[in-house]
Amino acid sequence: MADQAVLTEQGAGRASQSLDEVMLAMDVVDTLRHQESLVSRELGEEARDAQLLQRLRDIYRGQGIEVPNRILLEGVQALKEQRFAYTSPGPSFSHAVAQAWVNRKRFSKGLLATAAVLGLGWGAYHFGVAEPARQRTVEQQAQAERNRVDLGERLPAALKQGHEDVLREAQAPAARQRADQILADGEAAIERKDAEGARQAIGNLEVLRADLRREYVLRIVSRPGEPTGVWRVPQRNPAGRNYYLIVEPVAPDGRVLNLPVTSEEDGQTATTSKWGVRVSESTAMQVQQDKNDDGIVQRNRLGEKRRGHLDVDYQMPVLGGAILRW
Repeated sequence: MADQAVLTEQGAGRASQSLDEVMLAMDVVDTLRHQESLVSRELGEEARDAQLLQRLRDIYRGQGIEVPNRILLEGVQALKEQRFAYTSPGPSFSHAVAQAWVNRKRFSKGLLATAAVLGLGWGAYHFGVAEPARQRTVEQQAQAERNRVDLGERLPAALKQGHEDVLREAQAPAARQRADQILADGEAAIERKDAEGARQAIGNLEVLRADLRREYVLRIVSRPGEPTGVWRVPQRNPAGRNYYLIVEPVAPDGRVLNLPVTSEEDGQTATTSKWGVRVSESTAMQVQQDKNDDGIVQRNRLGEKRRGHLDVDYQMPVLGGAILRW
């Protein structure tokens, strides 16, 4: 047992010594790589090796290390054979795979970022451009189909019915002529496959019928604190005056109606329950005198709009203009 232990220790010593020698030889090679330039390259190989050996001895002795000649010679030989030199492998598929695996985390972040950007771009395009465009196309196709059906059946029937309803209400030739003109416009729109034009004609007939059914008295305003009449100085004639009576439309049940009125001053149309009707100076003075007698306008009917008619039948002379503000 003791002999075996001794042998084991000796073997371990030789292994340790062998490893030390290898490490020392590697150090010699490293030193040679850094010091070889100090040796003249013009010398022959034997003289060059001798100078390298001498140089190595001087270096290690300066560090307090004694290196056997055998190790020095082995180091010189290893340098020549590039035994401890690292040579980078050339490009290959396996090398590329290994490199990608080593850098997978760095690459994965870039790939995730690229995927996120592409995802956002696709989402923006899909929901901001492609989907709305598709939806518009679907809606346009549906509208085109509705128009096709309406132009073939519903719109011609509705146009004809609307025209007949207006004629039943109309009591004046002007109203009938207006209804006939709207009917012609609607039929022309149907002929050219213009569904919107046909719908517009039908709407115009409905408005005309409502206007024919409407009836009211155009009453001159005669209340405390409110003007009965006003006058204006026209821009084109600073020396003249335009006179207006303030009126309101009153239905048979006493309701004050709201009607569209166009101002002659600026051409604007507004729906209102009160406006000024232009009259002559003499008419304005007569109404003012009537009000001055007892504070009340006794003859307060300026005109009357009867059912079946489009225009007001005026009971006082008017000049055909209106204002919305005073």
